[in-house]
Amino acid sequence: MHSSQFTAEQLLITGILLITAALFLWGRWRHDMIAIGTLLACVISGLISYSDAFLGFSHPAVITVACILILSAGLQYSGAVDWLTRWLLPVNSGPTLSIIALTCLAAALSGFMNNVGALAILIPVALQMATRLDLPSGQILMPVAFGSILGGMTTLIGTPPNLIVSGIRAETTELGYFSMFDFTPVGLTVAVIGVLFITLFGWRLVPKRKHAGSEGFDLSAYLTEARVPEDSRAVGMRLREVEAALDAADAQVVGLVRNDVRVTPASLSRKIYANDILIIEAEAQPLATALSSLGLVLEEAKTEEQVSEGDTAETKTSAKNAAAQDERQSDEKENKSVPGELILAEYVVLPASLLVNRSPRTIVLRTQYGVNLLALSRTGSRTMARLRTIQFKTGDVLLLQGPPDALAEFAESTGCAPLAERILRIPDKRKALLSGLIMMSAIGIIVSGVLPPAIAFLCGVLAVTALQIVPLRSAYQVIDWSVIVLLAALIPVASAMQSTGMADLIARGLLESLAQGHTVIALGLILIVTMTLSDLMNNAATAAVMCPIALGTANQLGVNPDAFLMAVAVGASCAFLTPIGHQNNTLILGPGGFRFGDYWRLGLPLEILVVGVSIPMLIWIWPL
Repeated sequence: MHSSQFTAEQLLITGILLITAALFLWGRWRHDMIAIGTLLACVISGLISYSDAFLGFSHPAVITVACILILSAGLQYSGAVDWLTRWLLPVNSGPTLSIIALTCLAAALSGFMNNVGALAILIPVALQMATRLDLPSGQILMPVAFGSILGGMTTLIGTPPNLIVSGIRAETTELGYFSMFDFTPVGLTVAVIGVLFITLFGWRLVPKRKHAGSEGFDLSAYLTEARVPEDSRAVGMRLREVEAALDAADAQVVGLVRNDVRVTPASLSRKIYANDILIIEAEAQPLATALSSLGLVLEEAKTEEQVSEGDTAETKTSAKNAAAQDERQSDEKENKSVPGELILAEYVVLPASLLVNRSPRTIVLRTQYGVNLLALSRTGSRTMARLRTIQFKTGDVLLLQGPPDALAEFAESTGCAPLAERILRIPDKRKALLSGLIMMSAIGIIVSGVLPPAIAFLCGVLAVTALQIVPLRSAYQVIDWSVIVLLAALIPVASAMQSTGMADLIARGLLESLAQGHTVIALGLILIVTMTLSDLMNNAATAAVMCPIALGTANQLGVNPDAFLMAVAVGASCAFLTPIGHQNNTLILGPGGFRFGDYWRLGLPLEILVVGVSIPMLIWIWPL
């Protein structure tokens, strides 16, 4: 297609979208920042009018996503999901039945609540199950994560792409919004067959990373910092002698800091001096043994203020020697894990965590929460940065020290999930029943057609906050505002693709060059292209970009647009090849000990299966 066939507006929207896609794939900036930049570029270039720039923030799909996040928090806070987990999961079953039960539960929960929240709740259960079955934790975590993604396809509210597809359908056609269960015939069929494949055969394809023993979870080695005190046995030793002493604990020195200057310990003959900081890679369980064998003490991640002024807030005297002694005593208590005082706990950083892209230096953990960051585990890539300067990423596993109540407050405030066996209990049976009843009532109102989804779920939000199931302050905290901004910014951009005619031109190019006018081939192309993009960039952004192209393709062929829109919904939800394709894939990266290339082994056959099942179902349920 020659450039003379394009208008100036079409060239503009194409250039903006190409840059947007490149930035999404690059991953240097957050998705919401890129989306805002894309929206501003469209407004400044005249593709979107000033008056329409912020219409996305009032879009029903955006409101519905925010409401679902709050209602999901209500199910979590009240203990309703804990009760379901205890009631539905078998206690002493074998691997296959246990994986089937947990994966089915994840899929069922994800159909009616935020799938990231559902997975975060089930991760400790999956890790406990892996320990009981003597399996690598990844062989349970990946099926559960993939099951939660598949479950989101089954209802309108199961995943943001479904809401985006429904909203664009209402805006650009005369067909209105999809109903609550319009997605169910195709989505449920794909989910059921996908879950059966995963749980009966697929989980065996997951790479076995680090066999999980009964004493700990399957995590990669921690990267932690240990200071060499003046009375340490390591003072005066050579690096080879230190490594020999640490070898029994399966630990190794990967870096050295001297006088706040990073020194690469290339030579094993390098001498160790007092106050050197050794960067040690070790497993969580033998970490204390590795340190105590040489008299080393953990070096906590200090903030900028603590680094510049000295951390004297924890001591009762300002003398440096007393402060150092106090720190050593604190570390000794931590190593002994005195019950009721200081404990060690592991937490995984969730996608919406306040920690993401921030470093320990910028977060006042000790002052605000009373906890210390002792080590960090990041699978898939190794970073040699100082612990206090490392930027947290989704899926990082943190080793924290502090009182149990302080650790719980930290997890709730920052958006981290505990990687520890939880006692499944119902904190408040009345609130658990109420939260479930409110969710079911909202769904019933939507199905009956009395109120549209955004209004019905907003009524539910009012109910859970009025009844204190979700405290009002927490209601604002549980909303993933990055997703909200992303959706609100890209909805007008998707409309601009349609209004400029660029979507029709892209669709025409696909039809002429690849599909050659064949409807079924065109439907398969839309599905596969959407699925491929979703493996590489945010699924909501993928849906917003692909919906106008799908509608343009249907218009060019003169066929039912719903089949093509549903293909976008299915494709945007099926991101199984990479850890960055979906937030749940990222979430299991650290706890499962996975590498970037581990996902395709189960993900590729699953995506092929999805294509094979969904195309005939789309043609049957939504005739062309």
